Amino acid sequence: MIVRRFGAFSVTLSLGLVVPLQPASAQTSGELKPVTIQSTREDLQGSATSASEGVVTSKQLRTRPVLRAGDIMEAVPGLVATQHAGEGKANQYFMRGFNLDHGTDLATFVDGVPINFPTHGHGQGYTDLYFLIPELVDSVQYRKGPYYAQEGDFATAGSVRIRTLRKLEQPFGLLEIGRFGYRRILAAGSVVAGGGDLLFAAERGGDDGPWTVSQDLRKTNLTAKYSLGTPDNGLVLGATHYEASWISTDQVPKRAIDNGTIGRFDTLDPTAGGRTRRTGINGEWTRSEGGVQTAVSAYALRYSFDLFSNFSYYTRGCDADPLPAACNGNVALDQFEQVDRRNVFGLGARQSRPLKLGGLDGQLSFGADLRRDNVGEVGLYDTFQRARTSTVRSDEVQLTALGLWGQAELQLTPQWQAIAGLRWDQRDIDVTSSVAANSGSTRASRASPKASLIYSPSDRLDLYANWGRGFHSNDARGTVIRVDPRDGVTPVERATPLAPATGYEIGARQKWGTTLTTTAALWALDLDSELLFVGDAGTTEASRPSRRRGIELTANWRPAPAWEVDADLSLTRARFGDSDPAGDRIPGAMERVATLGITYVSGPWTVGARVRHFGAHPLIEDNSIRGEASTLVNTRVSYRFSRAVELSLDVFNLFDRRASDVQYAYASRLPGEPAFADGVTPASVHLHPSMPRTVRVGVKVSF
Repeated sequence: MIVRRFGAFSVTLSLGLVVPLQPASAQTSGELKPVTIQSTREDLQGSATSASEGVVTSKQLRTRPVLRAGDIMEAVPGLVATQHAGEGKANQYFMRGFNLDHGTDLATFVDGVPINFPTHGHGQGYTDLYFLIPELVDSVQYRKGPYYAQEGDFATAGSVRIRTLRKLEQPFGLLEIGRFGYRRILAAGSVVAGGGDLLFAAERGGDDGPWTVSQDLRKTNLTAKYSLGTPDNGLVLGATHYEASWISTDQVPKRAIDNGTIGRFDTLDPTAGGRTRRTGINGEWTRSEGGVQTAVSAYALRYSFDLFSNFSYYTRGCDADPLPAACNGNVALDQFEQVDRRNVFGLGARQSRPLKLGGLDGQLSFGADLRRDNVGEVGLYDTFQRARTSTVRSDEVQLTALGLWGQAELQLTPQWQAIAGLRWDQRDIDVTSSVAANSGSTRASRASPKASLIYSPSDRLDLYANWGRGFHSNDARGTVIRVDPRDGVTPVERATPLAPATGYEIGARQKWGTTLTTTAALWALDLDSELLFVGDAGTTEASRPSRRRGIELTANWRPAPAWEVDADLSLTRARFGDSDPAGDRIPGAMERVATLGITYVSGPWTVGARVRHFGAHPLIEDNSIRGEASTLVNTRVSYRFSRAVELSLDVFNLFDRRASDVQYAYASRLPGEPAFADGVTPASVHLHPSMPRTVRVGVKVSF
């Protein structure tokens, strides 16, 4: 008889820890076995609700070479985390045929706190994880598709919930140095205080990079976390502070590299760059009694951001920018600044309890989350060497987001389980713009039903069918816009506040003996319209409806106690859903992503090697320009001399491949090239090179 652990999935608050739900009942007994850990991923056989969800534990994360904090996201199968500018700017992500930019369509949380910023100065859903300290990450939980009632805004492609440690067994200090001026120092530890555990950490780092103009990254991280009781019955309070500054190494035109105008690691604007600061506090209270799980949480955040970018270089020309110093042919003219200043507040409450319906056992979960973004300034300015020359637009935005959700799970028979959920979201938007015509208020709401069916013919095989409606919000400025802010006259189409999506998936999770687990998922996702606010221009682009289809395969194998192998393959077909002479390809949609990880842990030795490959992909709609494939190998080796001292060696891009982190196709102008005529803006490839072979050495001393 198969007993579904329908209570073992996680309830996650809008701020707080992941709270495992206890089972309400079983078909054969009053108690069910707890979820166990298989290898370095949680064993979700009998508890998952889809084939494309999983949990990667710290046991694997410690073996992964991490170039930058956001690379932790690559623990999610099929997800590519990369960079198209200077370290310090948020990573760019690709998954399931989406160029997610810096987070749109991928909801991300750290200890329950939402990281995506709506109506951000640089892009909708901006997700900056540089405040994360990798050594403190306990697990990464991922869910793909819009099938889960708990997941709201931005979770069309999926969601990622990162959980940090409650305490450290030993305090430690870490010193890392590496090629290209990399240096980092970290101190962390836990102490018993007031009957609970107080964890604290401080990090300071710098990195010049391989660039001709040093990126001069300087960053500081401070974090504290107080945990009282247990995850099921307790209290958690947290505080974080992060600040950084850097010189950007934005993508450069391939033609300029090919003709020798610039080198591969040169820049066309040495004054591009940015600075950011993020300070947050959070708290969560949990209680478990009589099979009822309750959690209440809150958070507050203060945030500032300035980014100077230049992607098109010299297209303005001296007629458009009469600054004398800018007309000597040696200084890029097209720089602009994006600004974001905001305070964020959030509340969340969720509960799960046993459910009895018509003689069937089940579980009922429901919750609410409320978020308020008070954006004091979100602005776009034309600049020259970081000096403002004109204001494109500057706005104040008040954004209130309310979400209500409920989900019921029923054990229909020992082999069959059904799940039905409903989510309702509302947005209240108020924009005060420097362009008076673009000020205004609006309100929008959307209901998102979900449904899943699970069949378990044996205790080693689960089959899933999932369906769900989801959405991502669009930039608030785009929902009330009337005219192009650059001329104040040209009419502009408004964006839908909440853009819907519909997802489908069938999949399987299989255990092959005690050493191998595999998953397979065949999925589809339809978006009514990919409406995006273009922060670089201050306008809204109403894109076309889209269809994405794909298959994903994962495997986790332990051939021997010291060895582990994990492999993932994602194949995607992404197309616009209407006919247009421009073509039907979705620019930036990765068609093939594959990863392979091999880990060896024995005695004092830990060895990890990871291969990441993404294939060639379209850069424009007619597929005439394609981005090149990339295959990189990163390795990590550590040796523990004693309980107190550990030495580590990380090598990134082991074979020194001449690859690109990211590629785009768009129009730009270099010195000596003719100005664009008659509106013709020919697209060409622009790239941000991957780091050359990079070696980092670390010494960790525990006390």
